[in-house]
Amino acid sequence: MSDAQEHWDGVYGARSEGELTWFEATPALSLELVRAHLHPGDPFIDIGAGASRLVDVLLEEGFGPITVLDLSGAALAVSRQRLGALGDDVAWIEADITTWEPDRTYAVWHDRAVFHFLTAADDRDGYVRALSAALRPGGIAIIATFAEDGPEKCSGLPVVRYAPEALALELDSLLPGRFETLDARRHMHITPKGNRQSFQYSVFRRRDR
Repeated sequence: MSDAQEHWDGVYGARSEGELTWFEATPALSLELVRAHLHPGDPFIDIGAGASRLVDVLLEEGFGPITVLDLSGAALAVSRQRLGALGDDVAWIEADITTWEPDRTYAVWHDRAVFHFLTAADDRDGYVRALSAALRPGGIAIIATFAEDGPEKCSGLPVVRYAPEALALELDSLLPGRFETLDARRHMHITPKGNRQSFQYSVFRRRDR
């Protein structure tokens, strides 16, 4: 088990789902952006989903096939237990996104707060390699990170904060000319304890090449 996996298994094992700082009873902005670009029958993947309830709503609304990927098996277990039999229709993948090699392509890639944990250049490069391999031409990547005025740490770990323009430049430096920005939003997340966390959500389209 890697240090990162041990860390996140410990986080999810120590607190209930509703006590986690990133908990959203309804992930409203993620849902809005996914609904705008995902069609029933299109393959969708949620990166670093943890115990997110995004998958619940998408299943209820008839979307699929759905894949959920997270480094932490403990996090995935929370979602699988919550969904029960409904989760049988989900492809669950326990993997490190920086080294993961996808065996299919997806129409929409969603990541709420994984990329900003990648403080090492090699890890960002690995993430983008996986993104390039997993997202089909014309596919959509929704990537949310702490904004430039967001927290400097999360769950005891350092993060890299991004303005939408900086995130777009980072992707373009790793995969020149491969992505175009379609949308960027500011979002203020309120934690279960009432703290405010500033996020940015960026939507990219993979160019046909």
